[in-house]
Amino acid sequence: MATDASALIGNWNYPTAMRFGVGRLKELGEACKTLGMTNPLLITDPGLAALPMIAEAREACKKAGIGCGLFSDIKANPVGKNVDDGVAVYRAGGHDGVIAFGGGSGIDAAKAVAVMANQKETVFGYIAGGRDWEEIPAADVPPIIAIPTTSGTGSEVGRASIITDEANHVKRIVFNPKMMPAMVIADPALTVGLPKVITAATGMDALSHNLEAFCSPHFHPMAEGIAIEGIRLVKEYLPTATFEGGDLVARSQMMISSSMGATAFQRGLGGMHALAHPLGALYDAHHGMLNAILMPYVLIRNRDVIADRLARLSAYLGLAKPSFDSFLGWVLDLRKQLGIPNDLAALNIDAAQAALVGKMAVEDPSSGGNPISLTAEEYSRLFEKAVAGDLAA
Repeated sequence: MATDASALIGNWNYPTAMRFGVGRLKELGEACKTLGMTNPLLITDPGLAALPMIAEAREACKKAGIGCGLFSDIKANPVGKNVDDGVAVYRAGGHDGVIAFGGGSGIDAAKAVAVMANQKETVFGYIAGGRDWEEIPAADVPPIIAIPTTSGTGSEVGRASIITDEANHVKRIVFNPKMMPAMVIADPALTVGLPKVITAATGMDALSHNLEAFCSPHFHPMAEGIAIEGIRLVKEYLPTATFEGGDLVARSQMMISSSMGATAFQRGLGGMHALAHPLGALYDAHHGMLNAILMPYVLIRNRDVIADRLARLSAYLGLAKPSFDSFLGWVLDLRKQLGIPNDLAALNIDAAQAALVGKMAVEDPSSGGNPISLTAEEYSRLFEKAVAGDLAA
């Protein structure tokens, strides 16, 4: 077990080129030049825009002799207008690449900006028009460098963005393989200043990605293997990262787990995300926190199908008396330790829109990876249980 974060460093290609390690933000300018960027646009959220890390990133570009614009008009749950505005800034500034800097919101919005930078449609016009990703030539999508500042979404290694359609109160998935960043600079030091609640919520999001990928019924043994180890890293390091935020080993391992989760969910997601996506759109709630609260309710609903595999996972994690119950007990204990609420009511979410939530959940692409195929009515009942805190089967 590493006791010094300086040992946790490497260059990987899995699934995209990654430069991982403390202090590697300083390589940004050289990385931009490697990809042929001379005037990239750095896209981030307003909370990060004024922080020293953004100034450091832009200075790294300056030292490399390249320009670096800045766009930060992005909501916590990015909306279509944020993407369209970013495209306008990209074009007006004559930019030739995108630096996607931040948590899931910043990186998701930045990837969508890159895909739409040279297209005629707005982002939702692109989706509504039914255009297949193959219709966009690779040359039309500028290179992207992703720099995560949280350890949860894993968007830095993903080929999709989640963008909220405000007019219809729906989170839409913008998928295009060309939005896969050409390079990731994963510097765990950038996560050190995260508040405890955000560290906990994003860490539980990483757990939800790995866990739903592990429980998915689809065939992908490599993703399953990655998910198992990603879950172990959460078990070993999330409490330390939360309560001892300066521990760079814990921060490093959680950043790894986050990328592993987003790599693993090639196998599919499930009911947690099928419910979290509509709830995020309807209530503007934090995605990671939603998954953290929903997790035990979805596990219990899927128990009949996943009990054996969770017993196997429990043994790998070293839990006493490996079983579904021991794994569920660990999840509940972890949530309590991290201060995660027991129910959605704690987020001021009630069951008034249960029917709508159920309809949206069954239509969400994530529902296709749930171990049990649930109807809209079953998703509505599952949502109502999560609102009331009812963990009975």
